[in-house]
Amino acid sequence: MRRIVHLSDLHYGRVDARLEAPLLRTITDLAPDLVVVSGDLTQRARHEQFEDARRFLDALPGPVLTVPGNHDTPLDNLPVRLFRPFSRYKRYISKDLEPVHRDAEMVVAGVNTVNRFSWQRGKIGRGRLSRLSARLSGAAERLRVAVLHHPLEHGPQVNKRLMRGAADALEALSNCGADVVLSGHLHVAYAEPFRTADGLLFVQAGTGLSTRVRAGDGNSFNQLDHSGGRLKVVTWAASFTPAPVFAPAVTSAWERRGDVWLRA
Repeated sequence: MRRIVHLSDLHYGRVDARLEAPLLRTITDLAPDLVVVSGDLTQRARHEQFEDARRFLDALPGPVLTVPGNHDTPLDNLPVRLFRPFSRYKRYISKDLEPVHRDAEMVVAGVNTVNRFSWQRGKIGRGRLSRLSARLSGAAERLRVAVLHHPLEHGPQVNKRLMRGAADALEALSNCGADVVLSGHLHVAYAEPFRTADGLLFVQAGTGLSTRVRAGDGNSFNQLDHSGGRLKVVTWAASFTPAPVFAPAVTSAWERRGDVWLRA
């Protein structure tokens, strides 16, 4: 069995400080094989925000894989965003914008979907897709997981523009045998097969710490347990009564049958 804890959109610079200790405690108790953070570690990509994010990452258990989000490039410093967009992320978080974690049971590969020229909307080009596909295609029978900040599909309630290259990415990931796509950006937790690619399970994380929560969706993170072709996704949600705590809120179970994911 392999366990992944999936966090996203921490937004240091605009966090609810009451949640940091219970979030770290809960993740530590889960003893994950890997912690994934799918972007937006900071609110404005400022040095002190990256320093706070770095301290949080250092307190997490086990290996940690991160990818940048659009908030991890400066919105209010145009020269840095255009000419050195990831300089601060590389200094404090990781020099690798396309990290890979491999072990005997899974391959987890990240890709950078940030578009410096369109701050909110992401993009994924052929070069990045080719590298991501190559890293996942050689995984044999292991679970194959792609990690990116911007989602590859939007529901009807989302009014943001879909990332450029999303359709090509779904096709490429399907063709290379990927199983799961982890993303963030929308601050909403979700787990379902993609409507246009039911061989890929779409797992979206909410915001772990930010005060920028969506109506009806508070702070949360995901736990993924995989064993024998079955995947359980648990969304842990924060509550504040009587004290801040994270507890299981929604659980779904999935089984890989042939080329599709079905509810177990």
